[in-house]
Order: sequence, then structure tokens, then C-alpha cells
Amino acid sequence: MTSAPPAPPAPPRVPSPSGDAAAPRRRRGRRRLVIALVSVLGVVVLLIGAAAVWFATNSVRRTPPAAGTVEFIAPLPVPELAPSRVEDGVRVFELSAQEGTTAFVPQGVTPTFGYNGSYLGPTLVAARGERVRVDVANGLSDPTTVHWHGMHLPAAMDGGPHSPIAPGASWHPEWGIDQPAATLWYHPHLHGRTREQVDAGLAGMFLVRDDEEADLALPRDYGRDDIPVIVQDRAFNADGSFAGGIGMQFDGVLGDTIVVNGVVSPYLEVTTERVRLRLLNGSSARMYDFAFADGREFDLIATDGGLLEAPVPSESIPLSPGERAEIVVTMAPGEWVALQSTAPDPDLHAGSATFDVLELRGAASLDDAPDVPAHLTDLPSPDATAAAAERTFEMSGHEINDREMDLGRADFTATVDTSEVWTVRNDNPLPHSFHVHDTQFRVLSVDGEDPPAQLAGYKDTIALEWNREYRLLVRFEDYADASTPYMYHCHLLWHEDQGMMGQFLVVEPGQQPDLTRPEGDSDDHDH
Repeated sequence: MTSAPPAPPAPPRVPSPSGDAAAPRRRRGRRRLVIALVSVLGVVVLLIGAAAVWFATNSVRRTPPAAGTVEFIAPLPVPELAPSRVEDGVRVFELSAQEGTTAFVPQGVTPTFGYNGSYLGPTLVAARGERVRVDVANGLSDPTTVHWHGMHLPAAMDGGPHSPIAPGASWHPEWGIDQPAATLWYHPHLHGRTREQVDAGLAGMFLVRDDEEADLALPRDYGRDDIPVIVQDRAFNADGSFAGGIGMQFDGVLGDTIVVNGVVSPYLEVTTERVRLRLLNGSSARMYDFAFADGREFDLIATDGGLLEAPVPSESIPLSPGERAEIVVTMAPGEWVALQSTAPDPDLHAGSATFDVLELRGAASLDDAPDVPAHLTDLPSPDATAAAAERTFEMSGHEINDREMDLGRADFTATVDTSEVWTVRNDNPLPHSFHVHDTQFRVLSVDGEDPPAQLAGYKDTIALEWNREYRLLVRFEDYADASTPYMYHCHLLWHEDQGMMGQFLVVEPGQQPDLTRPEGDSDDHDH
């Protein structure tokens, strides 16, 4: 009988993971976890450190020299009056955007842009009731536009981003002047590149005259006792070129050199007892609070949209980018006094520096000038009872109502010959302003209170203090266009370029909006 083969040996027993052999494995797992966590924390610390260094390096605000330290050495130039001709009842101006160089600082000439010259542009003057045309030629190597800031006019003539002018091309907007006497201005409004072209020098004033203002005993001899004052800040590289880096500065590009009417360290020879200064904040980011070094009082007579009802005795006037103010200053023979900018309202988060802007130098004898009239004009009380709509605009970061600009999107549609109430708020502690094209609005209230006297007239641009509520009465008076929009935006120009802008159409009652995107635009801009 054959015996059975021996049974195969049993396989070796696998140790239980709960035994002693599991301990090294757990230690190795914990070690790997600790190493991973340390690595992650190290990366985070490095990133935070790098961000802190970058922020500290780039967020420092460039600041002009302290007040009282500037030696005023350059006579203040007065922009030339733009020549014009009348053709078939239309007053015609010519503007040519061109490249050039300008001598600002000793270290070298600066590449610049200008209208009809190397930097800035001539002052256009037209009267209410006139029809005007501006023949604009683009001599730049890039597209541009010309926006008539503060002007009431059809959307197709407004010169916003929907009206680009190609290099070598021209544009011929024509419209009727139908608004009170005011200090307006013109500048590019190319989508995504407004700051770049304005900072290069493309800007100028547009003065509207009317019979009511002409009948007042106010200084109005242009270049003698009626002086445009275009205030800008610039920084310069070692070769004299503009230093335009933005870095982490929330405002945009700030400069450490004040330039007035295209020159540095200017003085104005005053020959009359009273002089009218038409102040324009032409900077792309800096906010100013204009005052005189000796604290003297002056008369604020007009803001963006024209005359106030009565002069406002003032010791300072704050202006954000794009805002204007007309002041009348009384001088004594032989006295010199500096116009300065003091620290802006802390709630604007726009810096704390005080610096010199322009020196006024009274002649040994001054021509007599009448007192400023006690009454300037009649302003209707703003009445919101018949408002057709109420809208809210929340400014935050580089967005309005959580949206960035899209040229193919109308953010809302308004009806011509109606008024609306707009509530505007700056939701974060960054400096912002609010500008509306075509219309001059009235400020109904600030945080539920009546606006201060300097905001009681017609406005198109307003600085926004953090977390305050501004209620504006906006009227769409005359012009309807279902295809071409108007803009509203922050007038800190880098913010605008980053997408802090919206657009609206004004249509006839019952008309359907039909927004047209500019030819060739895909909104593929670097916000």
C-alpha cells in the first residue's frame, strides 16, 4: 500500500500590523507628514515674506518735496487759445495728437505727447448757443480718442472708448453747446490705456462762456487775470524720461514732482488786485486739497459744471482727478504767496503730505478789480420726487457692482428727458472717485446730510470717502442713442483702465437698446 505524500509546509505567518513591527511604519508616516507640513509652512512663510518685501518696496507713495522747500524759478506759461474759424455757422477747431519731447528736468528731455505741440494742448473757447466742430488728427503711432470731459453732447461725439481714432486717421465730432459757462477739459479715453496717454501729456482745457457769466464783475481777461492752472504730478528717471511704474500703489502712478501747465516750480506774476484761477486736477491718481501757505481766504465761485449760486469763502478746496474749481484770490502789491496742497481728508486714504504747487507774485502796483459779486447765478433746488429710477453703485477694488468693464455690455438703459437718483458708495479703504459722462449731476446728500457748499453746484466728478453714501440726482436731458453708450467710472485712471467702469445707453421712450461694440474690440485688454 502506497503511503500519501507529505503535506506541504505551511506558509509563513504574516505578522499582525498591531504588533511591534507596525511602530517603525507609523513613525515613518508621521515623519513624512511632518516634513510635508513643514515644507508647506516654509513655502507660505517665504511667500508672505516675499509679499511683504514687495509691498513695502512698491506701496510707498511718491511724495513731492515738503511745503516751503521749493524754489520757484519758472514763469508759469498760459496755454494758448486755440484758433478757430467759422464755416457755415459752425465754429471749427483743429487738434493734432502728436509725439514730441519736453524739457522738464535738468537730467534730460522727456518723451511726451501733446495736442498741437509737444505737451498738453491749447485752450478751446466757445459760447453757449454756438455749434462747434473739432477736427482731430491722430499723429501718434497708437490709437487714441478725445473725450470732452464735462460736456453735454450726443454719445457719438463724446469721445469715449467707442470712438477710437487709428494712427494717421482723423475724427470730426460736431455738436451744439448748450450748458452754462464752465471750465471743462479734454483728454484721451482709450479703453485700457487712458492713464498712459494722459500721463504722457494729452490734455487741455475747454472753456464754455455764456451771457449770464459775462455780465458779472469777475476776472475774465484770459492770461492776465483769468488763468488756467493744470496741476499734475510726475516722476522722472535718471535720463529725464517719465517714471511710470505702478507696482502695488493702489492709487495708480504717483509722482514726486509737481508740474503746472507743463513746467516745474512755476510762479505767476500777478498784475491785478484779484486773479481768477481755474484749477484742474489733471493728475491720473493724486488727490489735492488746495490752500495758500498763509491760510488766506479766497472765493470759490464755480465747480465742475459752472457757477455756484454765491461765492463760498474758503481756505481750501479739495479736488480729485478730473475735478475743477474756479477761485478768485485777492492780492496786495508786492506780496508773494504759495499755493499749496495740504493733506487730503483722511477718509479718502489719499496720503498725508503737504507740498508746494505754484507761487503768486504780486507786482509793485496792481490794477484795481471790483469785489466778487454776492450773487452769481440762480440754481434750481434739486428735486428727486419725479425720479424715473433709483440705482446703486458699489465701488470696490477695481469693480463697480462686482463687474469689470465690458465694451459689449450695457449695464443699464435710461430714458431721455428723465431724471434718476444714483446712490454711490466706496466699499473699501482705497481712494476712488466717480465720474459720469454727458450729464452734470447734483449732490442730494452725503450720508443723509445736505452736501457741503463746495458740492452744492453742478458736478460731473466727485471724490468718494470710504463707507459714505452719496446720493446724486442725474438727468438725461436731450440726447438718445440706442447704439452708442456713455461711461461712468472711477477717474483714478489706472482704476478705470483696470476695468472700474461701466456704460449706459439713453434711449427714446419705448426704444430698444442695440449696443454696438467698437469694431475690432474683443475686450481682451489687460485689466
